[in-house]
Amino acid sequence: MEAEEDDFKPLTPEEARRLREKNPGLSPWWVIGAQVALGLIVAGVAWMWTGRPSAAVSALYGAIAVAVPAALFVRGVRRGTGAVSQSAAMLRFFVWESIKVVLTVAMLVAAPWLIGGLNWLALVAGVIAALKTYWIALMVRPRLLNRI
Repeated sequence: MEAEEDDFKPLTPEEARRLREKNPGLSPWWVIGAQVALGLIVAGVAWMWTGRPSAAVSALYGAIAVAVPAALFVRGVRRGTGAVSQSAAMLRFFVWESIKVVLTVAMLVAAPWLIGGLNWLALVAGVIAALKTYWIALMVRPRLLNRI
């Protein structure tokens, strides 16, 4: 049996440069900023809806419980991104993702002790809003790239 011809052709440096210019990368920090901003919006809505500041604090804490571990994840994954093997990079990703999940759960478990008059519905709304920011970022990114 003949070996199949490989139709993979590596890019030349010039082709790679043009590809990077055509598809610029976006910083993950704007997603984390959007999580905090959306948390502030949900907090404002919770306060207006219930008339209680504790609902706003609960909603904001829910968003922060997602955004702070995500920021730690980005910082950890991006630190030391020099010449490392693929397996080391994958291990770093999974370790920091595990830390992110554990820290988020720990912050949510600690919420009743940290927030007086905790409003669980507002807390969950803040968490959901912050988590949905990832999907919003995926939908918005193509539009942002078309403007550039």
